[in-house]
Amino acid sequence: MVKFDAALWQRGGVEEQRRRDVVDIMEAALAAVDPGQAVERTLERQGDLLLVDGRQYDLATIENIWVVGAGKAGAPMARAVERVLGDKVSGGLVNVKYAHLQPTERVALREAGHPIPDEQGVAGARHIAAMLAEAGEHDLVICLISGGGSALMTLPAEGISLADMQALTGALLAAGATINEINAIRKHLDEVKGGGLARLAAPARLVSLLLSDVVGNPLDVIASGPTVPDTATFADARGLLERYDIWQTAPLAIRERIERGLAGELPDTPKAGDPLFERVQNVVVASNDIAARAAERRAHELGYHALLWSTYVEGEAREVARVQAAMAKEVLASGRPLARPACLISGGETTVTLRGKGKGGRNQEMALAAAIALEGWADVAVACLATDGTDGPTDASGAYADGNTVARARALGLDAWAHLQSNDAYPFFQQLNDLLLTGPTNTNVNDLTLVFAW
Repeated sequence: MVKFDAALWQRGGVEEQRRRDVVDIMEAALAAVDPGQAVERTLERQGDLLLVDGRQYDLATIENIWVVGAGKAGAPMARAVERVLGDKVSGGLVNVKYAHLQPTERVALREAGHPIPDEQGVAGARHIAAMLAEAGEHDLVICLISGGGSALMTLPAEGISLADMQALTGALLAAGATINEINAIRKHLDEVKGGGLARLAAPARLVSLLLSDVVGNPLDVIASGPTVPDTATFADARGLLERYDIWQTAPLAIRERIERGLAGELPDTPKAGDPLFERVQNVVVASNDIAARAAERRAHELGYHALLWSTYVEGEAREVARVQAAMAKEVLASGRPLARPACLISGGETTVTLRGKGKGGRNQEMALAAAIALEGWADVAVACLATDGTDGPTDASGAYADGNTVARARALGLDAWAHLQSNDAYPFFQQLNDLLLTGPTNTNVNDLTLVFAW
């Protein structure tokens, strides 16, 4: 089970017990989306029969089983497939984020860059493509997809360089584009995204096990939908680049490819109804909703009035924080929508528009903005958690804030507003010992926010 750094709750008295409850609820949420267990719940072997979410595969008629994929949870997912299928696995390769390795026996793991793709990810994707090119109609390909898979399995289309993809991804992230929007563009610049992996795997049968890190679990958005029909078009890709004022500054090769697609010189990504997908099965094995419902159950067990109010939270992190803080205040002021002690749970994924050059992540920024909104309010707190254990380019998974956070910071000479304006939440919470520290959790189902009113 994932454990949080004890520095968060070693406070003594009522404060320590409250923080222990926060940690207990978050640990229950993470345990519910353990990727290995999720895969084993989905794959059931009965002798030579493999059952996958109600569909049967006769292992006696399958010549080879190849395991491929990408994502932060790739290692435990691959190990789970090996536990279920053993020597039936012929081999495979899964790209994972740096420092996310675990021992495997038949499926090779390759470390690669995230959120900005790197040469390792490209080399791994190229190896996967070569492997799939050899798969025949009597083979079964099991594709393991989890959060980060889009960056970790990058195979730029002809004429586009990795540097082009890196520059575009960085610009979109800095502009505050959502992961759905970023992936809609990347699918039209890459050989494996937007149904591309399914094309490469044909004529083999393909089972794709998806650990969703996307709000609402749209299959074509998770890791840029490598095994599903694509709903986005070249026109959508250009429209998004124009919306974020990036079209004119995007790398020339990218603009030229999109323009060729718009002119009909290049085929668009495969769409619904394509016969390609008749031999493809896609199954979501874990999601933000599963984690959030587990948090709600654990909060009830600990004696809280608990409510899961949404798993579709999106928007600018600091603006969402004001809404979360307002909910805590409403509980204290009126007992709505819950009586105290209350735990309000939500999930989703916010964005951050970079204004400064500080260090942090969207969950730390949301916690800092919430701390400012809650200043002076007693008996309230907000915990903002990235379920993968790494919030932005930091070693923290998020942060904890309450009505006393700003005052405690001021006593240490810290200006909460200045840190927020500089996107510099990490050092702020680090000095308060209020960072959520788990290390890599090897899962990724978006973010969770817990709002408490005691």
